[in-house]
Amino acid sequence: MNKQEMKRLLALVAAGELSPEEAAAQVDAPDFADLGFARVDTRRQLRCGVTEVVYGEGKTAAQVTAICQALAEEGQPRVMVTRLAAEKARAVQEALPQALYWPDSRLLLTQPLPQPDGKGAIVVVCAGTSDLPVAEEAAITAEALGNKVERVYDAGVAGIHRLFSSADVLAQARVVIAVAGMEGALPSVVAGMVPCPVLAVPTSVGYGASLGGVAALLAMLNSCASGISVVNIDNGFGAAFQASLINHL
Repeated sequence: MNKQEMKRLLALVAAGELSPEEAAAQVDAPDFADLGFARVDTRRQLRCGVTEVVYGEGKTAAQVTAICQALAEEGQPRVMVTRLAAEKARAVQEALPQALYWPDSRLLLTQPLPQPDGKGAIVVVCAGTSDLPVAEEAAITAEALGNKVERVYDAGVAGIHRLFSSADVLAQARVVIAVAGMEGALPSVVAGMVPCPVLAVPTSVGYGASLGGVAALLAMLNSCASGISVVNIDNGFGAAFQASLINHL
């Protein structure tokens, strides 16, 4: 059950078309659907404001499909699946023909993207082309959660003039997601340019001493710029989820 379904029930009670007892019976339905291999959280939107998102890595295509179908049966037609390999996505799309898949970011959405309903724009800025898979995970996740997204790509500190050329876009952001690998300097620069929260995403891009993104992670945690929060390595989804919460406050 989602917020729209709850409002529908309350409207029916108010109109006298449904008794309080009948409505209560529907509200008292189980909080999860037990599929045996998964207990699907069917009321997360009521508690948290955002529906359950499925982590695809480690699950079979059949399991992902069953979870998406269970959520749809409980009133959540648009389900997002993260970290889903292309071959599994093809199998899911056979069962769910309306599903869209973005291979670079490994995201699947069972219905088209919604219209934005956030307060402003989320700007996703990334340092280099090698960071694009993580940046696109953030951008598409933010769009799937109902946000207008602006992209500023390949704007790292190795050619800082590229970032400055998009200063007007950054200035209009309600939240900025800054994605960078290597030495992870980009979020510090961005935070010195904008009056809004900056969510820093370290990526695993870089040579040996980058330690799979640990160097960028530590650099972002130690930034001297104010207003930065840092998520885990390659976690574009986590940054977008947080940005969406801020943009919907």
